[in-house]
Amino acid sequence: MVEMKDVKVVYQSSDTVALDGVSMSIAEGEFVFLVGPSGSGKTTVMKLITGEIRADAGQIVVNDFNMRTIRRRKLPKMRRTIGAIFQDYRLIENMNVYDNVAFAMRVVGAPNREIRKRVPYVLELVGLEGREKRMPNELSGGEQQRVAIARALALKPEILCFDEPTSALDPELTKEVLDVIRDLAGSGITMVVVTHELSFAKDVSSKAVFMDGGLIIEQGDSKDFFRSPKEERTREFLKMN
Repeated sequence: MVEMKDVKVVYQSSDTVALDGVSMSIAEGEFVFLVGPSGSGKTTVMKLITGEIRADAGQIVVNDFNMRTIRRRKLPKMRRTIGAIFQDYRLIENMNVYDNVAFAMRVVGAPNREIRKRVPYVLELVGLEGREKRMPNELSGGEQQRVAIARALALKPEILCFDEPTSALDPELTKEVLDVIRDLAGSGITMVVVTHELSFAKDVSSKAVFMDGGLIIEQGDSKDFFRSPKEERTREFLKMN
């Protein structure tokens, strides 16, 4: 699924070292949570996985694609194996719920018969059956985020990536989205989640990775991570959050 070894990323515009020798692996079926303070490198890891940026050093392989050497023309093929859900939804405002999800399938050339079958299925998975004709501005923030999750699921990705999927939502809508992610956790799909929702991560994740200052401070089985963290910086972070 994902293998990173000694990965370094420097943002040249600000001369900021975002990642400084990060190594981690994500196996098939794992539900991995990336946690840590703002600016710790979590979103940079997500951008590497989705191919939005390239590492300056080290090795990174995602779904058998070498992300250091991948050619630009191969990126669309790689990205079809990744479902990415962001905090700002990124829905198409002049398309209804059904067409927002169907559009993602049309872009990759899915036949109409498959679209007609798949779109209602994924909308039901995220609890949006009956809302197919609603426009984005007619939905709550939680519903819009669920459309974004359905759109990602429509392409049958090998990995689902969530980058702070609830950061723009109030507590009630946050629970709504987290319940959908919780249900997906039981489906066996590989998921990577950047979040500040530590109680949720403790409850459902199989692996936790704590980052700070562009480094992985600690990673491992979630039960051990939350029950008895080994590193002092991890203990301090969990105590404060």
